[in-house]
Amino acid sequence: MTDLTAGTRWPLARPYRLSLDSYARITGVHPDLIRRLVALGLLEITRDAEGNLWFDPAQVREMAKIQRLHLRLNITYASLGLVMDLLDRISDLERSQRRPHSERGRRWT
Repeated sequence: MTDLTAGTRWPLARPYRLSLDSYARITGVHPDLIRRLVALGLLEITRDAEGNLWFDPAQVREMAKIQRLHLRLNITYASLGLVMDLLDRISDLERSQRRPHSERGRRWT
């Protein structure tokens, strides 16, 4: 019986990424709007050597958050960066308040 894996170097696992077209199809958002949101800094992307946009799958959830804020609160896309930063800070503060006092560096004597 021979070992088929002996001496074989398996390619390193590449992180799963979505192309602009795939991301647009999954989120239901036009690619031009996605490019605008990238330019505003609302979505994190990577670019390949040709300049193509690639999205982490976690950005699908981020797009849902952007759309929800835009539609429900009637916030412009240009203003969303500030609103999303403030919401993230509030979440961080709430998380820090839920931690036990000893984890926050306070000593009880």
